[in-house]
Amino acid sequence: MHLGRTTLSKFLIQQLKNVEGANDLGALLVDVAAAVKAIAAMTAKGALGGFLGELDNRNVQGETQKKLDVLANEAVIRSCEWGGLVAGMASEELDEPHAVPSEYARGRYLLVFDPLDGSSNTDVNVSVGTIFSVLRHDATAAPATADFLQPGRTQVAAGYAIYGPATMLVLSVGTGTHGFTLDREIGNFILTHPHLLIPAQTSEFAINTSNARFWEAPVKRYVAECQDGRSGERGRDFNMRWIASMVAEVHRILMRGGVFMYPRDTKDASKPGRLRLLYEANPIAMLIEQAGGAASTGRARLLDVQPEGLHQRVPVILGSREEVERIDRYHAEFDAGTDRPFASPLFNERSLFGALA
Repeated sequence: MHLGRTTLSKFLIQQLKNVEGANDLGALLVDVAAAVKAIAAMTAKGALGGFLGELDNRNVQGETQKKLDVLANEAVIRSCEWGGLVAGMASEELDEPHAVPSEYARGRYLLVFDPLDGSSNTDVNVSVGTIFSVLRHDATAAPATADFLQPGRTQVAAGYAIYGPATMLVLSVGTGTHGFTLDREIGNFILTHPHLLIPAQTSEFAINTSNARFWEAPVKRYVAECQDGRSGERGRDFNMRWIASMVAEVHRILMRGGVFMYPRDTKDASKPGRLRLLYEANPIAMLIEQAGGAASTGRARLLDVQPEGLHQRVPVILGSREEVERIDRYHAEFDAGTDRPFASPLFNERSLFGALA
């Protein structure tokens, strides 16, 4: 038992006591937590529950949907649509916003979410997660798509759940970033990681190096310096990580520092980035900034980007502040034509990889 320890509900009462609409916002976040518990149960059962595998249909992104993608999406909608707290919801798995059914009252908030981030990992039992963002909606009319297109700095709450050895909910309501662990015996989220802080410096970076040939020069320059290690300009060795689950990457950064990059590249000219702004980049950026880190596109603060579409993609660079600032500086120097040439055997035309091809 956790007698005397801070539950999610108690935390929200304490943190939101001076916030307009505090009761509704707190209740909505409790509803999101209920959906997280349901998704956690499904991911824990895996093949035993018949939840693994793909469906025949694709989502609006053109991606093949996993069974768990759809079930997780339904779990969030079922948990949040009926309480009179949201005016509408938008999801990675839905082409258009989900309208609150007419039999339910509409509330003052909009919920946007990625129901199962990293779902390609479910079949190999690697940690996945749920990402969510809460926006205000002051109009009395049902929300249109345009109502969801708010820059990330207007978020009133954001968070993610990670389904790993333990289920954790990481949350910010604008008063820092805090981690809660699900106590399965009592069914409550307990505050276990208050006031998470990301170290300003790091020697760890996460990027998918299979896309190296498509990167812009500033990213190649930064990664080359990391790979040069102690003998190079940085004067220290770096470790590289890549899980292919944004939630898992970000969770590691929140726990011990690091920098995560899914930068702009030339692999698909129609996609200026890979991650979705509204329900992936913005909520994670809020958590990172509230923990003392930085979040950028390489050329602008992520939370200042004005959304132009519900499923808009953006480049994402986030984590330890000094590393993000260095990468931003490399982009600025490249755009101004003042960057210095760099040489690395990994990226030269006659590279190690080229010699082996």
